[in-house]
Amino acid sequence: MELYLLISVIILAFIFDYINGFHDASNSIATIVATRVLTPFQAVLWAAFFNFVAYFISLYWIGEFKIGNTIAKTVNPDFITLEVILAGLLAAISWNLITWKLGIPSSSSHTLIGGFMGAALMHAFMSGGDMAMVVNYAKVIPIILFIFLAPNIGLVIAYFITVAILWICRKASPHKAEKWFRSLQLVSSALFSLGHGANDAQKVMGIIGAAVIYFHVQAGDAEWINAPNQFEHFVEEWGWVPLTSFVIIGLGTMSGGWRIIKTMGSKITKVTSLEGVGAETAGAITLYVSEHFGIPVSTTHVITGSIIGVGVTKRVSAVRWGVTIKLLWAWILTIPVSAVIASIIFVFINALV
Repeated sequence: MELYLLISVIILAFIFDYINGFHDASNSIATIVATRVLTPFQAVLWAAFFNFVAYFISLYWIGEFKIGNTIAKTVNPDFITLEVILAGLLAAISWNLITWKLGIPSSSSHTLIGGFMGAALMHAFMSGGDMAMVVNYAKVIPIILFIFLAPNIGLVIAYFITVAILWICRKASPHKAEKWFRSLQLVSSALFSLGHGANDAQKVMGIIGAAVIYFHVQAGDAEWINAPNQFEHFVEEWGWVPLTSFVIIGLGTMSGGWRIIKTMGSKITKVTSLEGVGAETAGAITLYVSEHFGIPVSTTHVITGSIIGVGVTKRVSAVRWGVTIKLLWAWILTIPVSAVIASIIFVFINALV
């Protein structure tokens, strides 16, 4: 039974990975589509390619998967079961599809974390465990803080990058400058796509890693029980999982996500090629810094904050704050709503298994 549950978790995790790809495709290509530098089809191919390239950068340049390790440890091991992970994944998939249908750029990352924690809390409640011990606060508190910090970091960096670009190009011919920035937007979009791939594909790795580690430890496998770092051991033994995670998120990105692209590319503020370069570069920097510290952030939050940052350089009223406030509410609600959905699903799974 445990083996079938593990297989189900892995399959569902890859389904979530695919949905994450088309749900968050807008993050790296919304501005490049809005400015018509690339057609939507060309843009998703461009983003998907760099989502996949991020695998080789993470593996051979950075040398580790810090984000995946963090995700795997958001819940204390004593409260992790395959049923918990299964319920968390089903909740995350449900919320992602709902927000995609509504065109709301919510965070795939946070819905996954919320689902994982919600199911674990329900498991502790039903089994009489100490619910205060379920969440690994050392890992989760920085993630929650970055719900608010990440978009603001992106906003500030984007603002100063855009101001600097405007000052440097103040004497340039508008036609010539536009031509240059349309080309540069290909580079900035690629940089952001690398960050998106490295950040989001690892989250699926983390969930699968938690399931695999639980499976081997429950089976009494001494090699896994005694491993100094169980997640690193998972990456070594199950090396096909990281590669597959990056491939599938790339395929998901190729499927697009046009409802959300419309919101990100035009409803927040009107974006030019120059501003697209500023927003995407700021977003990429924010993602690389957070990845360095192993903090999973929402690529959706980051690029939204960055787009607002370039909008503010024109005037505060250039940003459609009504749309922005609705997005903020979606961000705040994602973790608790996903947790509630996951807890309900866990009750049903527990009754059936």
